[in-house]
Amino acid sequence: MSSEKRFNRGIHVKFKFCSVLCLVLIGMGQGQLIINVKNQGGDIVQETIYANATDDTITLEFQRSDGTLVTQLIDFRNEVQILKSLILGEEERGQSQYQVMCFIFHFPKNSFISSDAMSKLRQKNPSTVRTPEEDHGRLNHTMDYSVVLKHSHVISPFIKDICAEAGQASYTRYEDIMKWSNIHGIPTASYLPAIKRFPTTPDYINSDISYESSPIGLANCTDIKKMWTPCLCHLEQCIGWYPCELKYCKGKAPISSYRCGIKTCKICHLFVYYIAQKQQCLWDE
Repeated sequence: MSSEKRFNRGIHVKFKFCSVLCLVLIGMGQGQLIINVKNQGGDIVQETIYANATDDTITLEFQRSDGTLVTQLIDFRNEVQILKSLILGEEERGQSQYQVMCFIFHFPKNSFISSDAMSKLRQKNPSTVRTPEEDHGRLNHTMDYSVVLKHSHVISPFIKDICAEAGQASYTRYEDIMKWSNIHGIPTASYLPAIKRFPTTPDYINSDISYESSPIGLANCTDIKKMWTPCLCHLEQCIGWYPCELKYCKGKAPISSYRCGIKTCKICHLFVYYIAQKQQCLWDE
């Protein structure tokens, strides 16, 4: 399939999944920005950022040139980040449907400006192509568990809806479960109904196995030829531009400082996770 056809298919899928949400948020008067960002390949990507100060969330969405639709939701109250990827199938290789994956992990509150500050941002020149001031590089995430959506509210109330199309492909880590457990003061066992261990993951919660223990060995999908063989899939998603900090300027007495702008950043996430068949990870070649 040509790249142009794949991109057009992606546009159709984006409107199918986004149009209702976009209209609701705009109708509610929530903050919204549309940002033009140049990616590493020189293409211009349009990011749409919604801020909901009532729910204390920020949603960032964009479509890559290959048609992949990426949605990032930040739940500040629970310190949870959800990164969803909708990837178009390769029809010439027997994939007529798209795939949706959700990656759910801990989010430090100071890594993004607050939802309240985001809702008040405006840009003077909407057509300007933006570039981030700072590149935070790539973070590696080895996922240990799939998430059971019907019980996922213990992690975040937003997972069930945003990941509805990824019922069998929502993932998290034991490392993050421990962080949420400490933040909320509840035992890690409280998360058991919401997670399902991979065949390669030691039983950290119900045994005395340390988190440093090595998981059961499994080959990377890049090293597997048979399409129906389990393997470790790799997927990288980059957020090319986001407001990571507020800037403060010195004021005149009695005001010592005041908000005078934002600092912008870029970050990439590389996810490694178990899949039952290489057919679900054709991009990892």
